[in-house]
Amino acid sequence: MARFDFKRIVEWLSFVLRCPVCGHKYNPERTRIIDTKDEKPQASASLLIHTDCDSCKSSVVFSIAIDGPEIFSIGMVTDLTSQDTSKFKNKNPINADDVLATHEFLKEFNGDFRELLK
Repeated sequence: MARFDFKRIVEWLSFVLRCPVCGHKYNPERTRIIDTKDEKPQASASLLIHTDCDSCKSSVVFSIAIDGPEIFSIGMVTDLTSQDTSKFKNKNPINADDVLATHEFLKEFNGDFRELLK
């Protein structure tokens, strides 16, 4: 089975997908593939895509799943750049223990970030 042409898929998606903030079509040149998975035995693939809107300057991360002839897309407005998205894509998600530890820290924190970051 032939591999997916991810560049062609991104070009097609940039004409189909619109900015959820202003409705402007995306520019394929401002759309970056962050991660791909191509499953050869099946006609399926997934992409993580970051794009910036030329009109309103908002950024969106899309998760695209291709399963045969069907394409599923979930988008999330973000303040991350494409470099940030690449950096954080493989990080572990925040869990309940992380939230509780941050809460406990902030209860005692005096607000002096300069001293904290020394």
